[in-house]
Amino acid sequence: MTPLELLRDHPFLADLPERWLPPLTAYARPVVWHPGHRLFRAGAPAERFWLIRGGEVALDFPVPGRGDVGIETIGAGGVLGWSWLFPPYRWQFGAVAVRRTTTVEFTAAGVRRLMATDDTLGRDLTGRFMAVVVDRLQASRVRLLDLYGYPTSSAG
Repeated sequence: MTPLELLRDHPFLADLPERWLPPLTAYARPVVWHPGHRLFRAGAPAERFWLIRGGEVALDFPVPGRGDVGIETIGAGGVLGWSWLFPPYRWQFGAVAVRRTTTVEFTAAGVRRLMATDDTLGRDLTGRFMAVVVDRLQASRVRLLDLYGYPTSSAG
């Protein structure tokens, strides 16, 4: 598949006006990761993001005394990375490939420039990524409740 076809085929970009896809392909390339490959760690510079085509990536977060704690697994059709969109452009989570994973990788600085030059594109992509942010924060909240929630008392 060509980069343009890869973008047309991904659910995250569904209904994105066709005129915006060719400029986005200038900052996109296919990438494959093998199981165990660490993509990034929380706190490191966020310079890329990915549309996952196949496979799985696990998000984690460093917890003092517990190491990297799994938050969520992202599979085909998902999006990996939103920290590139908001200063200071540092990862909020870590990520590691669970299975062989095929993606479309984007250079964040280039996409930010596109968004800055076209307000409508910028609003559209920001809205799409904000939905990802909300989903990730909700998953984090649920996982933290699992880790640190108060035990239920058993009467009886």
